Amino acid sequence: MTTTTPHDGGAVLITGASSGIGEATARHLASLGYPVVLGARRTDKLAAVVDGIRTAGGRADCAELDVTDLASVQAFAETALALHSRIDVLVNNAGVMPLSQLNALRIDEWNQMIDVNLRGTLHGLAVVLPLMEAQGHGHIVNVASVSGHRVDPTAAVYSATKFAVRALSEGLRQESTVVRVTVISPGLTVSELADRGGDEASQAAAQAATRQLGLPASAVAEAIGYAVAQPRSVDVNEIVIRPTLQG
Repeated sequence: MTTTTPHDGGAVLITGASSGIGEATARHLASLGYPVVLGARRTDKLAAVVDGIRTAGGRADCAELDVTDLASVQAFAETALALHSRIDVLVNNAGVMPLSQLNALRIDEWNQMIDVNLRGTLHGLAVVLPLMEAQGHGHIVNVASVSGHRVDPTAAVYSATKFAVRALSEGLRQESTVVRVTVISPGLTVSELADRGGDEASQAAAQAATRQLGLPASAVAEAIGYAVAQPRSVDVNEIVIRPTLQG
């Protein structure tokens, strides 16, 4: 399939870009010539990623971002517009995955997953969709998960948020003939996703499986790059990418 050349100036916004899939995507797209704007809460890590991209000859900037706060997402987009005049792509990547069985009643973590994984995705959509519709084109890439296709013990709430991300993505795809919509559903991927929160045993099992089987984050970044690089008339709707050995 024929791909296009990199953008002629419009920004690529990437949330959750301080590590893992977000960082790898920023580095990959910048290496292809896309101007990237990175957002996350850990500004020190963001700055280090930006420095690395610039050293390698890429165009990158960053801003502090909390996707659960609509005002923060708006400010992030405004930073990108001030730098690049338009936003061509949003990669909604920020996510959390504290694993536990439902009867553990870790309600604060349930709410955190809803706020980051789902509400954060909606906030990104709410901010960039009017801009993209006004300019007549745009691309929203939502990072879901294979857990948005199947449900496993300890991951019920996480799966629920990722099923929801896939649902809203499909809804937007059907509603808009202007904005392209892509869902990326990775399997086990080397990242910090399983490092925070959750039940100790559940998180340890996820970390062990990731160490044994996990995809490099760069593999997911390349899948995102493939979808973004297609001509505007081609909408890659969904990519599911797993380690070969993952069941």
